[in-house]
Formats: sequence, C-alpha cells, structure tokens
Amino acid sequence: MAKAGRGHDNANGAQENQEGKKIRSTSRMDSLNLEAGMYSSNQTSKESWMRTMSLAFQSIGIIYGDIGTSPLYVYSSTFPNGIQHKDDILGVLSLIIYTIILLPMLKYVFIVLWANDNGDGGTFALYSKLCRHAKVSMIPNQQPEDRELSNYNTDEPSKNSKQAEKVKGWLEHSRIAQHLLFFITILGTSMVIGDGILTPSMSVLSAVGGITQLGVDADVWISVVILIFLFMFQRCGTDKVGFTFAPIISIWFLFITVIGLYNLFKYDIGVLRAFYPKYIFDYFIRNGKDGWISLGGVILCITGTEAMFADLGHFNVRAIQISFSTMVAPSVLLAYIGQAAYLTKYPGDVSSTFYKSIPGHLYWPMFVVAVAAAVIASQAMISGAFAIISQSLRLGCFPRVKVIHTSTKYAGQVYIPEVNYVLMIASVIITIVFRTTVQIGNAYGIAVVFVMVITTTMLTLIMLVVWKTSIWKVVLFIIAFGLIELIYLSSVLYKFKQGGWVPLLFSFVLMSTMAIWHYVHRQRYRYELENKVSADVMKQLVKNPDLNRVPGIGLLYSELVQGIPPVFPHLIKNIESIHSVLVFVSIKALPITRVALQERYVFRRVDPKDHRMYRCVVRYGYKDINEEPAEFERQLVQHLIEYIRQDQFRNEGVSNGVGDAEVVGIQDSASLATDIGRARGSAVYIEESLEQNYTVGVPVEQSAGFEECEAEARYVQNAMEKGVVYLLGETQVVAKQDSSFAKKIIVNYAYDFLRRNFRQGEEVLAIPRGRLLRIGMTYEV
Repeated sequence: MAKAGRGHDNANGAQENQEGKKIRSTSRMDSLNLEAGMYSSNQTSKESWMRTMSLAFQSIGIIYGDIGTSPLYVYSSTFPNGIQHKDDILGVLSLIIYTIILLPMLKYVFIVLWANDNGDGGTFALYSKLCRHAKVSMIPNQQPEDRELSNYNTDEPSKNSKQAEKVKGWLEHSRIAQHLLFFITILGTSMVIGDGILTPSMSVLSAVGGITQLGVDADVWISVVILIFLFMFQRCGTDKVGFTFAPIISIWFLFITVIGLYNLFKYDIGVLRAFYPKYIFDYFIRNGKDGWISLGGVILCITGTEAMFADLGHFNVRAIQISFSTMVAPSVLLAYIGQAAYLTKYPGDVSSTFYKSIPGHLYWPMFVVAVAAAVIASQAMISGAFAIISQSLRLGCFPRVKVIHTSTKYAGQVYIPEVNYVLMIASVIITIVFRTTVQIGNAYGIAVVFVMVITTTMLTLIMLVVWKTSIWKVVLFIIAFGLIELIYLSSVLYKFKQGGWVPLLFSFVLMSTMAIWHYVHRQRYRYELENKVSADVMKQLVKNPDLNRVPGIGLLYSELVQGIPPVFPHLIKNIESIHSVLVFVSIKALPITRVALQERYVFRRVDPKDHRMYRCVVRYGYKDINEEPAEFERQLVQHLIEYIRQDQFRNEGVSNGVGDAEVVGIQDSASLATDIGRARGSAVYIEESLEQNYTVGVPVEQSAGFEECEAEARYVQNAMEKGVVYLLGETQVVAKQDSSFAKKIIVNYAYDFLRRNFRQGEEVLAIPRGRLLRIGMTYEV
C-alpha cells in the first residue's frame, strides 16, 4: 500500500518513530475503517508553462466550437422581422459585447472555473462538491472513512465559518432543500443533454444555409445527411480526431477575425461606439417589449459557454483562461462588430448576415470551414452529453446503459450507443420539423439560459458552504450575474410556443426518467439497510451443519455498504451451499471525480473468522472506469491478502497493549508491493488502551500468528486459482399493498419498464456470463 495514512486528528497529535513513520491517533469508526483513507497522494506537481500553452491550444478545438460558430445565426435570430431602425444595430451590438464580457468572461472564466471538483466541472461536479461538505445526498451510504480519501477535500477555517455552518445546517435538516437541490441538478443535466440534440441541428443547418441557391428543402436534407454521418462517427471516439479539432477551429477563428476587421474598416468603423453602454438603454426605450423579446436572439452569442466548465477535466483552469481571453473572445467580438458594420450599409441582408458579409473570393473557403467548424461544435456537445450521462450513472441517477471509453488518455471521453441513436433521431426530427435556425434558436436559447441560472444557483451555495465567502460578495455575485440571466430567461420563455417548448419537453422526459430511477434506487437501498442480517443470525446461518462449502471464491454483489444484505439468507435457504471464500462486494460511487487505486478497496472480516468471509466496499469516483473482470479479481484478491496481513498485525498490536485506533506505519512484504506496483509503506488502525508506553514496529513476519496469517493468505490465493463466481441479486422491487396509487404506478410500472428495457447489472459490470449466478428476490418498498 502507499505511504503513512491519516485518521481524525485529536489532542494526541502525531509522533515520529525512529524510522520516520508517523503514529497518529484517531477516533473509532463504526464501519470498514481498517485500511481506509491512508494515502496522501493528492500532491499535484506544478504544470509547466509549455504544458499549459499546449492545453490552451487543444482547448480551442474541444471547447469553443459552439460559441465560435454562433456568429452564423445571432443577428438573424435577433431580427427575425428585419431591422426597423439603424441605431438598433448599435444597441444589439452593445448587448452582445457586454453579454460576452460579463457572462463567459467574468462569470465563467474567472469565477465558475474555480468551483471545479478536483479538476472536473459541470453540474454533477458542483453537486458532488456540495455532497462532500454537507450531508445532502439522497442515499444514506456515507461513511466516515470516505472523508479520509486523498481527493476528499476538507473544510478550511474561515472568519465566515459561522455563516457557512448555518447554511450547511439548513441544507442537512431540510428535506425540501435536499430534494430541490437534487431537482435542479438533474434539470441542469437534462438541459445539457438537450444541448446535445439542439446544437447539431442549429450549427449544421446554419452552416449549410450558405448554399442559398439550393433552397430551404435542399439545406434541410443536406443537414440531415451530415447529422447522420456525424452521429455514426461517434463510435470512433473524439480522441481519434482530437488533433484535427484545434487547427480547424483555429482557422475558423482566424477567418472570422480577418473578415470582421475587413468589414469594420470598409463599411463603418463608427460601430465601435457600441462599447458605450448608453446604446443598450436607448435600444430598450425605443423598442420596448420588442427589445425585450429580441434578447432571446442575443443570448445565442454565448451558446456553448457551459462547455468551458463541463469540459474542464480535459484541461486546466489557466489553459482555458488563456485561450478564451487571448483568442476566442477577441475573435468572436470582431466577428460581431464586422457584421454590424456591414448591416449599417445593407440592413436588408440581416437574415443571412454571416455569408452576405464575406468577401466574394473567400466565400467558398469560408463555407467549407464553417461546415467543418459546425460539425466540431456538434461533436463537442454530443461528447459532453455522453460524459454527463456516464457521471449520472455512477451516482445512481440514470438507468443502466453501456458506456464505452473511447480514449486511454481522457477518462471523460466516452461513447454510449443507446443514447447516441436517441440523440441522432431527435436531432434529425428537429431539423426536419423546424427547418430554419430561427425556431430552433428559440428552443436553443431556453436550454442555454436554464443551465446558466442553475450554475449560478449552485455556485451561490458553493460560495456560502464551501468557500465561506462573505455575504456581501455573494449578494454582489447574485445581482451582477443572476439578475442578468433571469432577464434573459424571461425573454426566452416568452417564445415558448415558437419552439421554446422543445428543450422543456426533453428535460421533462429525461428528468422523469432520472427521478424515477433514483427514487426506486434509494428505496431499494433503504430496504436492504432496514433488513440487513444481524451478527447472531449470520453465525447461525454459517454454522448450519447442512451448509456445504464449495471450492473457489464467491463474490456476492450488494449495494449495501454496511452489513450483510437480506439476499444472503435467501441464498442459503434455497441452495445451502457457499464458496470456500465468500466476499460481500459493494460497488460504491463517491461524490468525487476519481478514487486512487490504492484507496479503492476497503475490507472487513465477517465473523466467525474461520469461515473465511469478508465484506469489501469498492469505491469509485464518478469518472472512474470499471476494470475488466480478470483485472478486478486480481486487484481484489491482492488487496484482500494484504488486509489479512494487516488484520494479523492489528491483533498482535492489541495483545501487546497498543493504543486505541493508532495509525502505525509498517512495511509491506516486497513481493506484494511489487505485484501491486505501489509505494512500500502502509498503515493500519490499532485498538487503543490507556497505556501509551509500548514498542512499535515489530514486523508481521516475527509475530506469533504469522504462520496462521500466511496460511489464510495462501488459502485465499488457492481459492482464486480454483475459480471466481459472481453472485448477483436479481431483485424485483414492488410497492407495498398499502402504498399510494402514485407510488404503485412509479414502482410497479414505470421503474419496471425502465429496468426491463435498459441493460442488466451483469452487462454494466461486465460480469462473464459463464461465471454468473443470479439470485432472485422480491423487495416490497
């Protein structure tokens, strides 16, 4: 295992022995705590300047395709009925300039990015961060030792701690607040997934619209063909074409910059007056309600802003800040300024401003680059939707689907076949039905603004609970950004009948699916928690003389992290046979991005000792990847053998009078350290007595029980060689007879439909069918 670990600090502090190993006293934990949380591997080296600049260049291709292609359709969406007054061009341009400066630049680039969850961003990252600092998770599977993980950030003292504790207490004791927090999390997630449908339609249709001579019908069907090829291409993975993304988007930004400057100096340099915000007020005074309605088109200038935060895990904060501030923002602003200058001379061309403003000799090169940029923008949002669904799977918020990891370099790059085809069909239908970017833009705007409002809401809680920001700064943040976003939200909702209902319909379907799955998932866990097998019943079951022990290792899967699940006595009752080594395995998703391999497996022995039964919690972050069965079995058995040796050392420490829950550094055996490939030191908890004078550091190999310990380790190793069998509870969940009608519909029909039509547990866990034994049982919740 790794270096000396850490427990809960108390007055005894930490001591150093003659070998430099730490001895640290901790409080007793009533859960699997023997070797949990013993590593301090969260030491990230400072990335070099060249590395940051390389990431900044790569981020241009992955993140900014959507916001970079927005000049294709913003002016046409803002002025669907044409330009009524010449000064309206300056008013809209001023709105675009300050919207880009305030929301993507100030809010996201310089504030939101710092709310990352160990380097990862997105709605679930914010939710998981809150779940770690406050007990707001809907599933009661929190364990004290989870806080000892290296990625599990701890609270830091602050002069605003009292304020933070009040907000934290309110969140932890208010079921309404917890449900509301979960609701806005899945709402934000649903909206981002909806972007994966709308972005391809909007971007591709806008780019293809440059072929005006073919007509609308031809544009639509060419867009459909491109969309089908785009979604079929997803199975290859973004990693295979990642190196081509940045150059193409860079060329796109270069083109729109040059064309913007050309139009600015050729037509009207006076549009630079739009930097004076007075034109915004004049625009609203002159247009009144129509000016407010037009905000639904203006907001499209920042589509894809959320991608800067959602895709943060592939880069770092500095790289995104550099790329957006030095290249993306200036290029996009110059594009809008140049188009505004062109419109001052040719206001009648507002329906196709982008292509009309291109100099003749650059038209076809720009068209080709525009289509390529639109496809890349779509690719980024589709991949983002896959990543979010993968995260929600880990947290029990989405039905089981097949997740294929397409990159060995980026864990977040995944492909989900079922979701891909649903997105493709929905995107094609949207393109055929709406036909123009104006109506799709109405739907697109709602998805964009909703996600921003949700991010602002959750970031406010992060500021109060995690960052412990002073209240006046929080209020200033809400006024500066929340108020602007609410004004935009009111405008896009006004266009509900003109296409705005589409993302809300998508969100309703996705949220209903996620809420139903999560609700029954939570009820099933509570049932197992309330019906777990007691220690006395367990002893009676295993001491039954009719119980047979068959060779090999049995892995009995359960979601219960503390105790024995009720499916075990059901198994004994019907089969009366268990394996010579039995491990109760619980796959636990933690509200962090990743769990280090050396911290993943947590064991505890199940009495009686001589029956070779253990409990194991396998902890994953929401971006971790499941190992292949052979690798998983190898890792589990190696960690189990090491646990057995540590447990012997612990017992020897008790017999020698070592203190309560002391963390003592010991040395692993060389062979085990070599096999696992980790650092040589490890740590265990030793029971405490009142005596503090004792000798530490006696090797396990010299203890009296060493032979017994090694015999048990060899027994486990031999059992593995005879085969590993997976025992999976195939539980059917039904509502109790006295349940409400609504609960019966949700549990007996809606959830059952999802369970039957999505992938089964063994497919998600990649369990070999030839070594799988299903255990059927009915839970009444």
